[in-house]
Amino acid sequence: MQITGQVRKLEARFDSPVSYLLPLGAQTVALNPLLDQQISLRYTGNITCINCGRNTKTSFNQGYCYPCFQKLAGCDTCVMSPERCHYDSGTCREPVWGDHFCMQDHIVYFANSSGLKVGITRASQLPLRWLDQGATQAVAVIRVRTRQQAGFCEVMFKQHVTDRTNWRGMLSGQQQIVELASERDRLLLVCKTELQDLQDKFGIHAISVLTGIDPLVISYPVLRYPEKISSLDLDKQTEISGRLLGIKGQYLILDTGVINIRKYTGYELEFTAPRPHRGAT
Repeated sequence: MQITGQVRKLEARFDSPVSYLLPLGAQTVALNPLLDQQISLRYTGNITCINCGRNTKTSFNQGYCYPCFQKLAGCDTCVMSPERCHYDSGTCREPVWGDHFCMQDHIVYFANSSGLKVGITRASQLPLRWLDQGATQAVAVIRVRTRQQAGFCEVMFKQHVTDRTNWRGMLSGQQQIVELASERDRLLLVCKTELQDLQDKFGIHAISVLTGIDPLVISYPVLRYPEKISSLDLDKQTEISGRLLGIKGQYLILDTGVINIRKYTGYELEFTAPRPHRGAT
């Protein structure tokens, strides 16, 4: 099997274990059936902006040409720092996009990907956001009306817990079990005053603590985690190959190293693998 096309981030479905698809142009490849098989990825040298289709020598913000990176609201700094949202000031680059992306219900959550962390996402993106991060446990904690409100809650919790995933730790397979329900209750108590202040500002119906939710446990299709994690880079070596040992988050785990597929969004790749008995389209 050989397929060439513009790569996008891995598509995931919450199964046990998680099911993954590799999008290449108009086609997708089911990856789970390729576990323990030899695969290769070859970068053709072509990069196409995922927004406008323009050819670009460099990919910005995982898939955009420079003009789109400069003009799109989805590439603004407030996407990564939502507490800095300026939609209400009337200065959003794309107000219609803001309506659909930022002015929607968001979830503040705790997850265990490389240890306990806090994060936010649109309510419609759960549990996909957790699968993208390679979280093995996750629980929704607070529901809010806007992305900015979620950002304020995240900042509040970040005084006590990280908002980052250590990708090496996530791929080590050595994560400890976290008592997420206990950590949720503890952190809500620690942040009780700050949370009350946010509810007083925005309203208790805008910032709602979720109760009675059990943490989700997630398993991934991994035959074996690497003893030593070596990162593979298509910008340095245009072709990589190896036996597929697993998929977790946005990473392919090969016996030759690991590769973050999302990093190469917009790249044209030639994917080669044995044709599985079923599952590839």
